[in-house]
Amino acid sequence: MFQGFDYSTLLLGLVIFLARVTDVSMGTMRTISIVQGRTKIAFLLGFIEVSMWLVIISTVIHRIADEPILGVFYALGFSTGNVVGIILEKRLAFGHIILRIISTQSGKEIAEKIRHTGHAVTTFQGEGLSGAVTMLYVVCLRKEQNDVVQVVKSIEPDAFYTVDMAGSVSKIYRPCMPHEPTGWRAIFKKK
Repeated sequence: MFQGFDYSTLLLGLVIFLARVTDVSMGTMRTISIVQGRTKIAFLLGFIEVSMWLVIISTVIHRIADEPILGVFYALGFSTGNVVGIILEKRLAFGHIILRIISTQSGKEIAEKIRHTGHAVTTFQGEGLSGAVTMLYVVCLRKEQNDVVQVVKSIEPDAFYTVDMAGSVSKIYRPCMPHEPTGWRAIFKKK
């Protein structure tokens, strides 16, 4: 094969790489869970992450002097795991956000349309550089952010908005959403 490499070393390197991607991804998710106050998930992810890390590092430490390529696999797995963890967390989109929208033209229409989608909206009148503006505050799940922003852009494409993470939320008002069971609960719904 290659100089000093055999198939078993490369296979072990691949296993180390994949294990590092997995445990570092869990570490990224754990860190985000800690920031959001999700203690049970953080505990579970931390336990699994460190358990995997101990197995991986003990394997690499004992063999790295003879097979330095394993250190490269280890480092590549760490780097890749960070990226995978961030991508995974963005897809899962845990938590709530605060969406602040500043409308110069259609604040009332935007608020009505967002309310129609089932989100509560609080509006304030303000003044910007060019005159009166309407400020809209919406607290929603992170995974709903794009839907709400699309509603805003469909009415006023030049509306200004900012998004902040909400550390904790007392409750989310859903005035327009029916409380019908969904998913498997709908199957077992009593008539």
